[in-house]
Amino acid sequence: MSESGVRKQCSRCQKALLLEAFASNRSMPDGRQAYCRVCSAEYYRQRQAAKGRTVREMAVVPAGNKYCPQCEEVKPHDQWGRNATSSDGYSSYCKACRAVQGRADHLKRQYGITEAERDQMIASQMGVCLICLSAPAVHVDHCHRTGKVRGVLCFNCNSAIGKLRDNPATARRAAAYLEGTVWKPPLGASGACLPPS
Repeated sequence: MSESGVRKQCSRCQKALLLEAFASNRSMPDGRQAYCRVCSAEYYRQRQAAKGRTVREMAVVPAGNKYCPQCEEVKPHDQWGRNATSSDGYSSYCKACRAVQGRADHLKRQYGITEAERDQMIASQMGVCLICLSAPAVHVDHCHRTGKVRGVLCFNCNSAIGKLRDNPATARRAAAYLEGTVWKPPLGASGACLPPS
């Protein structure tokens, strides 16, 4: 039987409402809560107030939109990620808030630091990369062996020391090479290196 037009009486407000006004509850004989959604929300607020907790007021959300509790804004569904396990099929937080939280989680998980600690490191470096001293410091650098954070570098310098495998001896040879003080084998006519004499 179709649920459209079927009514149920709310145990709290005693109003006869359409079934859509009641949240799902598999343990109930009709598969719906005893209280309507409005009464359930009010009852929840009363219980939380009795425990000394504050509960935000329900936001008015037009169809095709959803409220984000992080940024406290109502946004259209295209600004939300999908989540098949949620009742409405969308994530709990909007894409922008999830991205911000994802970056914070990555810093904590990968380097064991917070965004505030990273920002403090950047400020102590006057906002510039510790190696080139010109580009903005944006990438956290760490020792791949110990996991210890060394500083915040620009993308080029961070990837350069990564390509040198964090090896100080290799970095010194690279610096000597750039300064022209490294022995270079002489090239023969064909471009091949000549063996040392």
